[in-house]
Amino acid sequence: MSQPKIKRRVGKYEVGRTIGEGTFAKVKFARNSETGEPVALKILDKEKVLKNKMAEQIKREIATMKLIKHPNVVQLFEVMASKTKIFIVLEFVTGGELFDKIVNHGQMREDEARGYFQQLINAVDYCHSRGVYHRDLKPENLLLDACGNLKVSDFGLSALSQQVRDDGLLHTACGTPNYVAPEVLNDRGYDGATADVWSCGVILFVLLAGYLPFDDCNFMNLYKKISVAEFTYPPWLSFGAMKLITKILDPNPMTRITIPEILEDEWFKKDYKPPVFVEKGDTNLDDVEAVFKDSEEFHVTEKKEEHPAAMNAFELISMSKGLNLGNLFDTEQGFKRETRFTSKCPANEIIHKIEEAAKPLGFDVHKKNYKMRLENMKAGRKGNLNVATEVFQVAPSLHMVEVRKAKGDTLEFHKFYKNLSTSLDDVVWKTEEDMQELK
Repeated sequence: MSQPKIKRRVGKYEVGRTIGEGTFAKVKFARNSETGEPVALKILDKEKVLKNKMAEQIKREIATMKLIKHPNVVQLFEVMASKTKIFIVLEFVTGGELFDKIVNHGQMREDEARGYFQQLINAVDYCHSRGVYHRDLKPENLLLDACGNLKVSDFGLSALSQQVRDDGLLHTACGTPNYVAPEVLNDRGYDGATADVWSCGVILFVLLAGYLPFDDCNFMNLYKKISVAEFTYPPWLSFGAMKLITKILDPNPMTRITIPEILEDEWFKKDYKPPVFVEKGDTNLDDVEAVFKDSEEFHVTEKKEEHPAAMNAFELISMSKGLNLGNLFDTEQGFKRETRFTSKCPANEIIHKIEEAAKPLGFDVHKKNYKMRLENMKAGRKGNLNVATEVFQVAPSLHMVEVRKAKGDTLEFHKFYKNLSTSLDDVVWKTEEDMQELK
């Protein structure tokens, strides 16, 4: 394939497709144009950061994360800013999500689950020792590198909107409810370290059982189960595993087992190998300071071109399950959160057809170049369904269209896509499922 035209460049990084997004940030695939190295580019809106009085906290978190180099934590390389955005350059992890294994194969063997749990505790312990707390540990944040080693992503960056009050405790209830500690939900303040330990316990349970310990469609029922740690063990768990999980999923944070105690637990210690790595020497934090100086002297250059982003071979490969940072499966239902189709129609025509098909389904359409955001004005089971679409150029006469759930219920997204696809018969050349069948 000939050298693709760059749709967007931030400094020395060529920016590609979106691989994840949240309330305060979006993550895009990017490539260092000098070295060819793939990276993940986390993009934050400066206005939102300042509006929510998060600047000092973010500066502190980023500076700390730059100092952290641990084999089980996604590395932060550098940070940049433009007039309106903050760009955090992170390690691009290519092995997919740990929980894809659960979705595809069910519960793990005890020794395999223990190995991943040991790596998770190593990462959490190291970051806690440096005053960094995750506060939102969940399946989407547990990635695997090419060698199958666990990498925790978003450590210290996932909780950017949280504030510590005068009592020294955090007060924002956030994260995925099924993984959140009871003290986080009761809004009386909580300690980031003990809350992280609880989430690790839920993750260990899921690895061993293949299902969530606390699950209910009704949030109040779910909250009651979490607040008293009401769950049932599967019959195949060993006594040692059950004993440890019981100590971790203690609803009282004051008596909950600590990480030093977990490290001494007999079940945990079996075949345990402490991480071997070299501590970083002097780390330059000038870029962290520069990000928050409102001077054009420190701003990175952003360049854009208004045509569909061209996709090279590496990016096409990164869309496969094994290399995709995006969450391809909903952990509750096993449904994919995104899908793709190819089309031989011109890009403008594809955009027009999707807009025509989405509006009768009750969606508001917001267009920007060759990207669209479709928002259902009617709230569903998990709020309003938001769908992001983007058109990529694969070859001069061939486009790939990505349709991704940005917000809302995964099952509702699938119903929407079914309805949408019936209206796009004359646009779609091959769906992702068609392409799988041809392999």
